[in-house]
Amino acid sequence: MRYYHLPRFSGIDALRLDERDVPVPGPREVLVRMRAWSLNHRDLLIARDAYGRGMKPDLVPLSDGAGDVVETGPEATRWKVGDRVTGVFLPGWLGGPVTAARLARALGGTVDGVLAEYVAFDEEALVATPAHLDDAEAATLPCAAVTAWQCLVVQGGLGPGQRVLTLGSGGVSVFALQFASLAGAEVVATSGSDAKLERLLALGAAHGVNHARVRDWGRYVHDLTDGGVDHVIDVGGGGTLPQSIRAARTGGRVSVVGVLSPGQGIDPVPLLRKALIVQGLHVGSREAFEAMNRAIGLHRLRPLVDRSFPFSDAVAAYRHLESGLHLGKVVIVAD
Repeated sequence: MRYYHLPRFSGIDALRLDERDVPVPGPREVLVRMRAWSLNHRDLLIARDAYGRGMKPDLVPLSDGAGDVVETGPEATRWKVGDRVTGVFLPGWLGGPVTAARLARALGGTVDGVLAEYVAFDEEALVATPAHLDDAEAATLPCAAVTAWQCLVVQGGLGPGQRVLTLGSGGVSVFALQFASLAGAEVVATSGSDAKLERLLALGAAHGVNHARVRDWGRYVHDLTDGGVDHVIDVGGGGTLPQSIRAARTGGRVSVVGVLSPGQGIDPVPLLRKALIVQGLHVGSREAFEAMNRAIGLHRLRPLVDRSFPFSDAVAAYRHLESGLHLGKVVIVAD
């Protein structure tokens, strides 16, 4: 079978396509023929050794992928051959509160990921693919969608009539927009591109703000929403947090899920004055994934796939994500 790996963490050009034997599933494992994969900004950081310590040497990259079961181990009972499944980002976090142990093994980082034609999964580390989604759509879910769901629903208690601010047009932000719209919330979306803002408005955003022109966009959003938003999905980190805090209402919630925009520390005074909840989130559990999939299936929500690339040209998918031209998710499909 073919698979990709990173013999060194020196950038996208380090990605290598090689061949090895198809894995044999262990007693409680299932073998999945992978049909599609999706990329996250995390994958770019890992490739260039900018994600932090603890990466597995000679890593098989990517956390997100979907396919179908082709073989089961002798003690595996959760799945049967032919089942369509999607991998769980954190195989050790099945449910319950977050712990260090449950975050310790993340696919495509501290352990091998899924950018291979066949992958052996622990039977507990998979969820059923929503029936109305194709494999490319399902592959977008494990990281970005679960993160947005964790922010808004699991931790945020999202409800009708609330207001949500999303930053940019990447996977987490677009999923947050889609979930908020389903819940009857009012969404303010930001982008540096008017063309992207038009598409975000078409997806259900009530307001669009071009942050390239509106420099103090946090204050603008605060005034636009007559006192601030209930939820901010902050994908920028240090570079956007001060504005996100400004945009939030008193008693609101800022979920920090990314580090796309470097910046300095934040002033704690606005946090105290506004009694804000500022939370860092790292995806979510299998339990959250399964609940999210039930909602996706009920509403027949379809993830936004920006562009697909063949498995044999995975490097091009990385480069497209790196360009920042995408809106939604960049996907790789079997060829």
